[in-house]
Order: sequence, then C-alpha cells, then structure tokens
Amino acid sequence: MLDLKTMKSALEQLEEERKIPKEKIIEAIEQAMAAAYKKDYGKRGQIIRAKFDIETGQTDFYQVKIAVDDTIVRMEEEGENDEEEGEKSEDELPRFNPEHHILLKEAKKIKKDAELNDEIIFNLEQKDDYGRIAAQTAKQVIIQRIREAERTSIMDEYGTKEGEIISGVVQKIERGNIYIDFNRATGILPAEEQIPGEFFRRGQRIRAYLYSVEDTPRGINLRLSRTHPKFIDKLFALEAPEVTSGVVELKSIAREAGSRSKIAVHSNDDHIDPVGSCVGQKGTRVNTVTNELSGEKIDIIPWSEDPKIFVANAISPAKVLSIEINDKEHKAVIEVAEDQLSLAIGKGGQNVRLAAKLTGWRIDIKGKGGEEVASTDGEKVEIDEVVEEKVEKSEE
Repeated sequence: MLDLKTMKSALEQLEEERKIPKEKIIEAIEQAMAAAYKKDYGKRGQIIRAKFDIETGQTDFYQVKIAVDDTIVRMEEEGENDEEEGEKSEDELPRFNPEHHILLKEAKKIKKDAELNDEIIFNLEQKDDYGRIAAQTAKQVIIQRIREAERTSIMDEYGTKEGEIISGVVQKIERGNIYIDFNRATGILPAEEQIPGEFFRRGQRIRAYLYSVEDTPRGINLRLSRTHPKFIDKLFALEAPEVTSGVVELKSIAREAGSRSKIAVHSNDDHIDPVGSCVGQKGTRVNTVTNELSGEKIDIIPWSEDPKIFVANAISPAKVLSIEINDKEHKAVIEVAEDQLSLAIGKGGQNVRLAAKLTGWRIDIKGKGGEEVASTDGEKVEIDEVVEEKVEKSEE
C-alpha cells in the first residue's frame, strides 16, 4: 500500500524544508488509517486507532473501550427505543453502548487495576482486502492533515514575526498588488501599502512591514506594508543599536509615504543623544533608511513632555518666535518671522500638517504682524492664498 522509501524521504523533506515534525505526519497517517478501517469494517460508536510502523510499513489496528459503571452511563432497559449513541435529555446520563463502553467489572478481568474512564484496548484482526479503497481514503486524509499541520507550522513561525520587517522575493505582480514569496508562505503588498513611485520586478528582493497574519479558509495571508509608520520605526531599529535596545525610543511618527516623515525621538539615558543616534556618523543611519524608502525625507526631532517645546521642535526647520498653548481646545498658536513662513508651512502645508499629526495638537501659524496665515484641522490645512503663493514659489 505504501512505498516506504518514498514516504520516509517525503517525511524528512517536510520536516527539513517546511518545519513539519515527522511525528505529526505519522500521527496523521495513523488517524487516516483508523478512519478508513472504521468506514469499511467498523460499527457506530466504536473508537478505532491505528499504529503505523514507518520502518516496516506494518499497520496494527485496535479498538478502545471506556471503563464505566451505572454512575456515569445508564443501562438499556427492556423496551427502550433504539436511540442514537450517546443521546440523552438534559440531566440524563449517556446510554451504555457495548461498542464504546465496557463495564468496570469486565474491564478488571482484562486489566486488574482498571478504574473508571480508563481505556481498555482490544486488538483488531487484519483484513486481507484492506487495500485500494482504504489507501485512497487514507491518502486524502493524509493530504488534508499535512496541509493543516503546515498551516499551523506557518502560523507558529510568522505569528511571532507580526509587527516586524520581513524579507522576500517578488513572485508576481497583479493589478498593482505585489505577491512576495517567503519560501513557506506568500505575502501580499497591496497597491495602497506601496510607496508612491516605487517599482519592483519579478525576482527582486523586497523588505516590508508585516502588520497582520491571517488564518483564512484559503490559507495563511501575510499582510504587508511599506507605508506603515511602524516600518520606519523598525528600519531605525535595524540601523541603530540604541533603538534596538530600547535606550532610544521613537515616541511618535507622522508619515506621508514617499515624500516626507517626521519622527520624535527620546533617550532614556541622559548620556545618549537620541537625534544623533538616529542620524548616525555623517548621516549614515538616516541615509540608509531614506534609501530604503526611495528617497523619502525624514525629519528627526527631540520629543518633549512640554507641549510648547514639542510643538516648537515639530515645526522644524522653521524657527519659532513665540508659542501659545490652549489646553482646552488642544491648540497651539505659533508665531514665526516672515522669512520662516515657507519653512513652517511647507509645500501644500505639508510641514505644518506633519507637525500637527506628530504632536497631536492643532497648530495655527501667525506671521510677525499677528495675522493668522495657516491653520490645521486633522488632515486639512487652510493657508492664506497670498502666503500659499509665496510658499509655492519658494519651493520651486
């Protein structure tokens, strides 16, 4: 029925390449054999098990009965109708089934120290015609169990990597979605999670942030992103040991993928400069991250518990003349010099918009004359038309 040499080779390959323990596959084979045997020769209510020897190919079958007495089952009474095994009304004990149960006093004749609920084992005879049909049934169940074991193995492996950066090879690109091969699993990088302007080819290695691992009826789905704010966090953790160790924290991240990001950093050690740790010597660390993000600009600012200092830092590279905080409205009003307006607002209001997102404060910007020239409200930025025209020209 089974080519032992081929099977042993397949089991070793599954264990080595797909990390599925050989014992789990043999267990699946035994369960499949038992199911096939019961289907052809068994009776309702029977518990049938199989023991498969991978070395000889021999399969032994046996029946299990549970030791019971009248305290845990009810004995069939004369005239009682033929109901389903185990059927009982509320508050009733399950009915005794001689194919499933054995009375404790009989069990003790076989096993002297038998107790209630012990399993008593009976060997079953080998069937000469147990061949093609049983083998086909077993094969189908084995395939199913191998798939289940593989899914569990993949979930165990990638479930622990959720929230991390993983690297794979572009398998195919369909309708803008990129499918990435990770040997044992396939991930999807949807079009909306890709950095605008990036282009990948089949066979190219790619890194992405694994934000979700889903176990669906169609398989394990690895949901990936290159636009997620945490992608920047994890990239700096790869480049800066101070971030990896937790000495330096990225407290807040505001990102417009492919264009510009602001990150607020804080050091838990007064002797370590958080901004310097992320920038690196001659900018090597931040440049490495920028290159991974296809040239996305990254502003690194020091985080502060003081909202005045934090907001003032966030509006960088503009210099602030004064700042007023309105706790009730959770709003900060910033005054900057005329020559700093373009820097403070940014093209299309990007700088002030990112600063507001980074700090969590609504930010209004005033010129030196006291007139309001820009204000934020969530993702929206309202800019004075004259000032906006000046900003656009300065950015050209």
